[in-house]
Order: sequence, then structure tokens, then C-alpha cells
Amino acid sequence: MKCKAQIMDEAAMNRSITRIAHEITEHNKGANDVVLVGIIRRGGYLARRISEEIERIEGVKTPVGALDITFYRDDLSKMHKQPMVNGTAIDFDITGKNVVLIDDVIFTGRTVRAAIEALFHLGRPSTVQLAVMIDRGLRELPVKADYVGKNIPTSRSEVVSVKVLDIDGENSVSIYSLDD
Repeated sequence: MKCKAQIMDEAAMNRSITRIAHEITEHNKGANDVVLVGIIRRGGYLARRISEEIERIEGVKTPVGALDITFYRDDLSKMHKQPMVNGTAIDFDITGKNVVLIDDVIFTGRTVRAAIEALFHLGRPSTVQLAVMIDRGLRELPVKADYVGKNIPTSRSEVVSVKVLDIDGENSVSIYSLDD
């Protein structure tokens, strides 16, 4: 894979996180009934960052959880013989809450479908909203993000890589070509 371009640096990601936090609180008329659920791995990190921003803006500490969708994926049989399970960590009730699912990239929509199915096994939220750092298009399912850091039209021969400090040692977004 060859890096075609860096799309976002740390400052751009920080601005997007701040904007998404504002949009979430505006849409939900505050943050009192909002809970954030990050899709493991990078979605969990982004959920924590957005929660910190909401607390800074609204003075309300938003509950944050992490959702493992491994066993809800429709391509599980195509994955490894022993899929890696990271474990869901949601220690609050989602019933009646405005749940904001958070992920790094939305592509086909299949991850979001799996996450919604997993969520409904945990409770009955009032609403489910979606926040992503990158929307790269090319949907296979009718799924649309409510909050988007940046739209990056891509082809199927490209990969979008979101790096986060806790996992990758930096905050950035780059696009890679699979053809090279």
C-alpha cells in the first residue's frame, strides 16, 4: 500500500471532534439524556474524546461505553477461524437514552448494522445516532451518519486509515492506494 495523502492532521481531527460534540449537544438540546458508545477499537477512543469535549462545552459528563460487534458481523465466517473478541464495556442502561454510536470510518454500512443489532440486545434506546470521523461513501446498506468529521469520496481500491494517539501513537487520517 502506498500513502496517497494525509487528509487530516491532529489539529484537524481536534477541530472535527469539537464540531461533532457541538452538533450532538445542539441536536439533542443538551447532553442530559445522551450516552456515547464507541465501536471497538478506534470508535472507543473517539467516543472518549467527544465526551471530554461535551463535558467542556456543557458541563455534563456523558457516559461512554465500548461495543464489540464481532459476533454480529455478517462476514464472521470470512474472518479468522478464531475471531478476536475485545468485549463490550457498557456499564449503564441505554434504555430510553439517546445513544450516539461512534466509529472511525463509515464505508459499506455493515459495521453500523452490526452495532445497531448489538445495541438492541442491551436495551431499547430512545434514538440511535451515528458519528464518524470519516465518511468515505460507497454504501452497500442504507445507512447515513448524523455527524461527520470529514467526507472523503474514495474508490474501492483505496483504504482510509484513521490513527489515534492511544493505539497508533498519533492522531491523523491518511488515504492509501491498494493498487501500488
